[in-house]
Amino acid sequence: MDNKVRQVISYKGHFEKFLKAQTRKVQDKVFKIIEIIETYEQVPTTYLKSIKGTDGLYEARIKLGSNIWRVFCFFDKGKLVILLNGFTKKTQKTPKKEISKAEKLMKEYYTEKK
Repeated sequence: MDNKVRQVISYKGHFEKFLKAQTRKVQDKVFKIIEIIETYEQVPTTYLKSIKGTDGLYEARIKLGSNIWRVFCFFDKGKLVILLNGFTKKTQKTPKKEISKAEKLMKEYYTEKK
């Protein structure tokens, strides 16, 4: 039985690169969050939140102990979540350069899709 409401794919290996750099524990937590994004109709903002001031960019939120990671993504036709770059969050605000990088990747994705 496949109870997925959306398919999650990654774009150009940026996400995999981020994932490989993490410990097994963090990787497991990331997969858990992805599973929630795939199966919940309404994903709680604890796990997926839109980034203000961007054009449809979201961050998947991973927390383990006192450590926080963010993985950028966006929806394509409502069902597809494209996983972009990820990073370890060390400050209160998401760094502008990380958001810019994700926006650049999102533009790239749509350009290639045409």
